[in-house]
Amino acid sequence: MTVLLRDLRHDDPSDADAVARVRRAALPFLITTAGGVTFEVASAHPARQLRVLVAEDSGGRVIGTAQVGVVHDSPDPGQAYVNAQVDPAHHGRGAGALLLRGAEEHLARHGAVDVYAWVLDDPYNRAFAERHGYRPSRSAHFLRLDLAAAVLPALPEPLPAGVELLPGSAFAADPRRLFVADSEATSDEPGDVAVVLDDYEDWLARIWNNPTLDKELTTVVLVGGEVAAFTAAQTDGATRYGSAMTGTLRAFRGRGLAKLAKTASLHRARAAGYTEAFTGNDAGNEPMLAVNDWFGYEICASETRYTKKLGTE
Repeated sequence: MTVLLRDLRHDDPSDADAVARVRRAALPFLITTAGGVTFEVASAHPARQLRVLVAEDSGGRVIGTAQVGVVHDSPDPGQAYVNAQVDPAHHGRGAGALLLRGAEEHLARHGAVDVYAWVLDDPYNRAFAERHGYRPSRSAHFLRLDLAAAVLPALPEPLPAGVELLPGSAFAADPRRLFVADSEATSDEPGDVAVVLDDYEDWLARIWNNPTLDKELTTVVLVGGEVAAFTAAQTDGATRYGSAMTGTLRAFRGRGLAKLAKTASLHRARAAGYTEAFTGNDAGNEPMLAVNDWFGYEICASETRYTKKLGTE
């Protein structure tokens, strides 16, 4: 059966719904909504050269999708990414190869040299990546917590002297302090592509205004009035909660502040009716893996970061 490649129809809500459906089928551990898909394209920095590609069968059913772009905020030129998902019910029909070819052609036109892709860690997906010239570089895990049944640690009462917990919404009038904290935490994240988070307007457009960012459940720890740690929460507006980013600024590490932020956020998420919590960790990020193990998160899947130099097989 013929498979066709095209771009996401930005003005068609049903197209975003279909892409979100495919992403959830392929990666049920992520917080994916149709609104988030539409926002992803609308908020992208022009230098990112972002495209959301769609593979559909001859009947017009969306069976695969890919997010493709240049890492414009990397100090190393030529870095790019492609993350493709195909509905598992439609594997073996050529959708993945078509998406990958379209992605690489787009990236080559915009000067990409090194392309990175996250690949679900199973024999089918690994074989597909390696057959197309990609080679593994590092691993990460998806983790799940049964939030409805979990025995969450209690928040200390009272909080330590000088420590304050605030929701992200408390910074709505001026979130720049959170941008500064996110920038430092991001620079310390494990990764194979260096990223410099220094464009406040881009951060506002792409991260702070993302409809999946739940500013009430996002939790910030202040110490002596300074932002010391935070956990950013994503939700699907129904039952699923995700930890998008947890960080502690260097001057405040070793005090358990990340645990404090996550504890407060998880308690509020459960009170708001969320029943499943997800997060992701680099396989080598032992401190955060230990924190999530302490909460009761369990690894539910793993993925491998693959890389390829364009023009090679």
